[in-house]
Amino acid sequence: MGSGKGRTNRWATQANQAAHQAAQRVDDTTGETTSRAAGVIVSAVRLLRWPTAAIVWLPVPFIAATLMIGLQADGVIGLIITGIAAVMAVIVAAFGVRRRHVLAAVEDPAALAAELRTMVNLTGRVEQAGTAFDEIAGGDGWNVLGRLRGLWRGASLPARWVEDVNRLPRARYFAPPKLGTTVTLAVAAAWLVPISIVVAILVAIGALAGSI
Repeated sequence: MGSGKGRTNRWATQANQAAHQAAQRVDDTTGETTSRAAGVIVSAVRLLRWPTAAIVWLPVPFIAATLMIGLQADGVIGLIITGIAAVMAVIVAAFGVRRRHVLAAVEDPAALAAELRTMVNLTGRVEQAGTAFDEIAGGDGWNVLGRLRGLWRGASLPARWVEDVNRLPRARYFAPPKLGTTVTLAVAAAWLVPISIVVAILVAIGALAGSI
């Protein structure tokens, strides 16, 4: 009886050790993958630092000109012009704030990699998420946002997961819902550059013609 019990305990111990070693291998692989993915994300964000700065600052003088003309105009037309300028200013400001947060998130690549690792573990699908991050890590960085969106597209993420990820100060900007907000703001701000120029020119023409 004692011998049988001893063998059972040894088998249980060996099984626990094997499970621990397997989990450790998965964890190590996840750590390597997320470290490489973090490197790609950091490179991509830093590469986009100046193009995104241009998106923030290029429309500012045109928005300011539109706002000044709107404030000087009388009646409903003045209110409409002022409202348009205010909406454009809000979009630019929102994108500028999000850009600053994303840039801050990549200042410490090691900390970002650690948070990405935590985020992968929180999904409960370590192997699937690890494979997806492997694809991101193998990219050149130019299409990193598209790859990240592909990672989360179709994934059923419970509200609890979103709450937990939102506690990660860096990685949360590369996961839903903040990732989707970032992409939406970036697209809107990029379109706003030509739109603000056209609006400012049309409003200025109207003001010079005396119709405003």
